[in-house]
Amino acid sequence: MFATYLIGLREGLEATLVVSILVAFLVKSHRRDRLPHVWVGVALAVALSVLFGWLIEYTSTSLLDTSDERELFDAVTSVAAVVFVTWMIFWMRKAARSIGGELRGRLTEALAVGAVAVTGMAFLAVIREGLETALIFYSAAQSAAGGAGRGPLLALLGGIATSVVLGFLLYRSALKINLSKFFTWTGALLILVAAGIFKYGVHDFQEAGVLPGLTNHAFDISSVLDPSSWYAALLGGMFNITANPTVLEMVAWVAYAVPVLVLFLRKPAKPKRAPLARDADKPAGTAPTDPSAPQRA
Repeated sequence: MFATYLIGLREGLEATLVVSILVAFLVKSHRRDRLPHVWVGVALAVALSVLFGWLIEYTSTSLLDTSDERELFDAVTSVAAVVFVTWMIFWMRKAARSIGGELRGRLTEALAVGAVAVTGMAFLAVIREGLETALIFYSAAQSAAGGAGRGPLLALLGGIATSVVLGFLLYRSALKINLSKFFTWTGALLILVAAGIFKYGVHDFQEAGVLPGLTNHAFDISSVLDPSSWYAALLGGMFNITANPTVLEMVAWVAYAVPVLVLFLRKPAKPKRAPLARDADKPAGTAPTDPSAPQRA
């Protein structure tokens, strides 16, 4: 449940921040008349995301006849969810500083076109987060507990509700959050969640007969990690860590988690400072001019 709560919190806060940027821009631009069109676009995005999530669940439970087909479907959706998670966390780290300006620029263009363009712009700004949430939630819930029970869904809704409250408080300037650290920590946790989803996907491929080694276990620590204990349930639900995984599952978990975590936590290189205009014409080897130094007449 904590994994799905984290998914709802992370994806929900991203969507909430996008909506708050659009709303703030319209309010400051004295274009409150376009606010209803933004909310219509957001509502359409949410409705389509729910429909997409229902379609995934319906396909798995009703359209697929054999267990091998369901295992293969779950494996494919798990791999797709891992791809989306990985792309999302790296994209957010790169685009966090420029996303506000890009959204305001797109909204300015949409305002010049009309109401339909504003609705469409708001829809496109939110729908990506919604579709990602539906896909990642399905895969995380399946890997944690086979999708049984309402617990994962309630946890997801709780995470989304928390993100809406946080977004509203940030919009009203009633709360200060270091968003850079927030997205870094949640991104690192989501990488571990994605590693568990990937491990589950590999297991499903083995169950479907696509990959070998279903009975070739890497180790068995059932005596230490009691499957019925609360901590085993926490590790299994959060990161899909089990007592007797197959060799291929563990290879997949490590091969994804270690390099992706290293790349994500590595500090990006600082951009090099462009030379001053008056230094451009100086011959090579000449020290650049210090603008703060006193100039001789």
